Amino acid sequence: MVLTVHHLCVSQSERIVFLCEELGIPYELKTYQRSPLLSPPAYLALHPLGAAPVIQDDNSSGGEPLTLAESAACVDYIIHVHGSGRLAIPPGHRNYADYLYWYHFTQGSLQPAIGRAMALRFAGVAEDSNWRVRFEAKIAQDLQFLDQRLGVTGKWLVGEEFTAADVMVMFTLTTMRKFYPMELGAYGNVVAYVGRVAGREGYRRAMARGDPELDVESLVQGASPPLFGALLPKAES
Repeated sequence: MVLTVHHLCVSQSERIVFLCEELGIPYELKTYQRSPLLSPPAYLALHPLGAAPVIQDDNSSGGEPLTLAESAACVDYIIHVHGSGRLAIPPGHRNYADYLYWYHFTQGSLQPAIGRAMALRFAGVAEDSNWRVRFEAKIAQDLQFLDQRLGVTGKWLVGEEFTAADVMVMFTLTTMRKFYPMELGAYGNVVAYVGRVAGREGYRRAMARGDPELDVESLVQGASPPLFGALLPKAES
């Protein structure tokens, strides 16, 4: 099978590059630069919804070329078709329910809260508006919950075993903050966790290969990394 990962730089498709590097599987990487903020036409043409990530498998198990989108769908497909089930916890394992929850926590809770707050910010809604206050409170609640979880597990989201749940959340805690400034300093367990993930060879290889222009060190600090260039006022960009 020829697996192709279409990576929109500085986006959540970095998860798929990270996953492939962690699994040590062969894949072809095609990168696309934002133009200047949104996806370029070549990326939009890959899938009807035009959103990252997108993967293609020239010889899928169904016998026909496959194009697949959505982070969790791409991660599940790669793990079970190309990765022999590694980085997933199977049914029957004592941590299976925890794995399911934390695997879906990012896309189900944390990232949507950040996305809603980010949309209001882009729309110019005042910081003290009821909606912005409400969504920012939800972000803080999610981060506190995550911080408490990491205080219990001590290492990874599902205990001592690094899993796809850790792959899913890393983008939201790092690169996504280039689009929505967010301090993590109040969440000591989260900051320490991000440092552990960033120290993994798979993460380092993925970022060097998929987003070599990014300053990874700035992404993994408690302070927010610099704002994405296309979002800066013209005088600063």
